[in-house]
Amino acid sequence: MLHTWPMMVRAEAEIGLFLKAHRDALSPEDAGLPDGGSRRRVPGLRREEVARLAGVSVDYYTRIEQGRGGAVSAEVLDVLAGALQLSESERVYLRNVADRRARRPRGAPCSAQAGEEPEMPRQSVRREVRFLIDTMEAVPALVLGRGMDLLAWNRMAERLWPGIGAVPPEELNIARLVFLHPHEAGLHLDPEGMRHDVAAKLRSDSGRCPQDLRLCRVIADLRRDSPRFRELWEAREVREHLHGSHRLGHPAAGELELYFEKMPLPDARDQILLTYTAAPGSVSDERLRLLASAGAAVG
Repeated sequence: MLHTWPMMVRAEAEIGLFLKAHRDALSPEDAGLPDGGSRRRVPGLRREEVARLAGVSVDYYTRIEQGRGGAVSAEVLDVLAGALQLSESERVYLRNVADRRARRPRGAPCSAQAGEEPEMPRQSVRREVRFLIDTMEAVPALVLGRGMDLLAWNRMAERLWPGIGAVPPEELNIARLVFLHPHEAGLHLDPEGMRHDVAAKLRSDSGRCPQDLRLCRVIADLRRDSPRFRELWEAREVREHLHGSHRLGHPAAGELELYFEKMPLPDARDQILLTYTAAPGSVSDERLRLLASAGAAVG
């Protein structure tokens, strides 16, 4: 079956769309500006307000936002990022898109001619990495690849996410599970927050690796099959958490607050080792240890 690939917009257009999305999301109050009273028809900033905060002309900012600004300098992008209070992850994304423009002025990554279906094999995991995660008997450990593919996991991860081993190989992808198979990802007690994080992570990856076919395939499928993903994708949130916490509701162990760490594997491009642990001595730690015990009754 032929697959419809999304034509990624030109870099100039993406820069404009990204700036507009964040202008719309930033309130005058947060930017230190008066709200304009009843005259303000939208919650976000006006173009002239962003231009004033950044110290550029309204005409120039308008042309940038409309994708007609040409080669915008790094200095201008930096002052616009400051005016819109972009995070470091968002600034990196903006720079990546600008760099893409410099490399391929009219390029169209994440695209294919009609009728083409490029090969996009899932990555493989080095056997020594599999040995490593298998020895982590009390720690849920997984390996993620391009496009958030779930490439490998240990026994403890399967105890934490019962049934993951029954998921068809082509659906073993964190983003697909979150948006297309919510029952498989239903352990998360903040599913909407998880959806935001996943969409923001894919947006970040698309700036860094715009022509990665595996990533493009995942994004294309989600844009086609998930209305919620389409909404979040167009919001252009960019976020990437290398560590943090998740609250899970396990069917046997009960509620768990677990801390995750993402560690890039240095000799495997775009592969990440993801581990979960609990605070020592906490209720979650006790429940995780019981879950790790073969045949233990937890509750």
